[in-house]
Order: sequence, then C-alpha cells, then structure tokens
Amino acid sequence: MTTAPRHDRPGRTARTGQLRDTVLDRVEERLARLLADESRIRRTADPRSVVLVAGVAELVQAGAERAHPVICLTGYLAAGGDPDGEDVVDACAALELLDTCLMIREDVRQNATLRRGIPTLHISHAAEHERNGWRGESRRFGEGTAVLAGDLAAAYGDRFAAGLPPRARELWENLRVERALGAHAEAAAATEYLDDAWPGQCLEDCGAGCGAGWYGLRHALLIGAALADRDDLREPYEEYARALHGAWRIRGFLRGGPGFDGDAQFLRDIFFDASARERAEDTVAELLARADAAVAGAPVAPHWRDELRAFARRVAGCE
Repeated sequence: MTTAPRHDRPGRTARTGQLRDTVLDRVEERLARLLADESRIRRTADPRSVVLVAGVAELVQAGAERAHPVICLTGYLAAGGDPDGEDVVDACAALELLDTCLMIREDVRQNATLRRGIPTLHISHAAEHERNGWRGESRRFGEGTAVLAGDLAAAYGDRFAAGLPPRARELWENLRVERALGAHAEAAAATEYLDDAWPGQCLEDCGAGCGAGWYGLRHALLIGAALADRDDLREPYEEYARALHGAWRIRGFLRGGPGFDGDAQFLRDIFFDASARERAEDTVAELLARADAAVAGAPVAPHWRDELRAFARRVAGCE
C-alpha cells in the first residue's frame, strides 16, 4: 500500500500533516542512527558483515513512502498520542524495517532487477560474486546474501519493537506472523490459474493468510491506538481498515497494480467493459462511505476525522 512521498503529501493541513511530518523526521533520524552505528561496529568486528548492513541501509535510505509508519502515526495522533513520545518512533522504525525485510524477500522470489531505482540486493551480490570469480554459483550466492539481509532488517525491527508496551508488542508479533503467511499465500497464488482474479475476498472477509491482507492497515492503526492507550478505537479502526483495504484492492485491480497482472490482466482486458468499470467505481465509493461512517463514529478530534477521510481517498486513488 502506498502514500505520497514524505515531503510532498497532498492534502496536508497545518494541524495534521506538519505534526505527523515532525514525528516522521524523528523516525528517519532513529533509522539513520541505528544503521550508522551498526555499520561502524560491524566494520571493526568483521568487515565482511558490513555488506549486509550496507544493503539494508541503502534500501531504507532510498525509500520515500514510509507507508506503514504513516498509517501508524495517523492512528496514534488521531487517538491523541503525545507527538513527543518515544515508543511511537520505535514502532514506526520497526514497521519500516519489516517492510524492508519483506521487500527484499519478495525481490528474490520474483527475481526482480530493480527496487526504488537501484539494483536489487540479490542481483548486485550475484554480480559481485561473478566479477570476483569466487567459488560456487553466483545466483545462489546473491540470493542467499539477500535473504540474510532481509533477516537482518527483521532483527533490527524486532530490536525496536522489544520495548513497546505489551498490547503494542502483541500486535507487532501478530503482524510479523500474518505478513509472513501472507507473503507465502501471495507467492503460491501467483503459481495457480485463478478462476476469478477479482479481489472479492478483500471486500468483506480478507483474513489471515491473504497476501495483501487488511492486517497491514489494521495492525499499523491499532499499534498507534495501543501506544496512545485508546482501546476504545479498536472497533472503528478495524472497520475503517477493512473498508479502506477493499477500496485499495479494487483500485489496484483496475490499474493493474502489484499482484494484478497475468490472470487479472486477462480478466480486465477481455471481460471488463465500461459498465463493469463503472460498477467497480461504485463499489469503491461504497467502501469509502463505510470508512467514512467508521470515522464519523470514532471518538477522535474533528480535524483528525477529516484527515482520516482524506487519507482514505488518497489510498483508494480517488485524488
């Protein structure tokens, strides 16, 4: 799931966007400090190990979206969380490192060549192996090194999450499990011939094991609410996340986004005429109305209700 880059997010207001950006700047500083410290320590202890740290750092620094940190922060600040709090910065850093881990592993599975405008880790390490004439198979070396870099990113994420309050920590652990299962489900589904590539399961009951599961939104929002000690927001945040996820998935199908090539492209090109697209747009509008209703009943400040509504439209591609 994507949002606008950190320094150019549309629809920002002085009360919400600037406040969130201030906290995001601290997240950036926390990530940069960790990776710089690790690079210095590992270079002294074992120069070979710094290669993994450098790979993680390069991808983290090349990232502009910070999608799940933005979602977590939105949930936290809307819940009245303290902008000066440290736990939310650690949680957002952990979420970004988990995204980096899963991104690296996805690149290996799909044999992608570029990520964020730079060569993927398994490709660059395989090329290094070949240039140096090292023993063994270059492809396997590159893939193995990239997988270890992903493991390292996940370990750093767990380090940040270790000190979170119990409820937020529990949500983090559940998210780690769900995203691993979801990544496998997505990889397995890509090998199958689907009778219907339409993301209907994401409209009402997108649960455990879905490759693009709503838990990505849900857990990030609920971690924010937990850090603000607002268990009363659990139900409205869950309803908001479920509806918004469905709208995002339909938009991805219509635009041919990630996960919607192959069978989905065939369905769009052959069977999806103008009338079908109009019905799909109506479904997106209905889902956004559900998200709006969840926000309307949520005990948050009015300007944060406005921000959550605007955020939903950005995610659903309606701006």
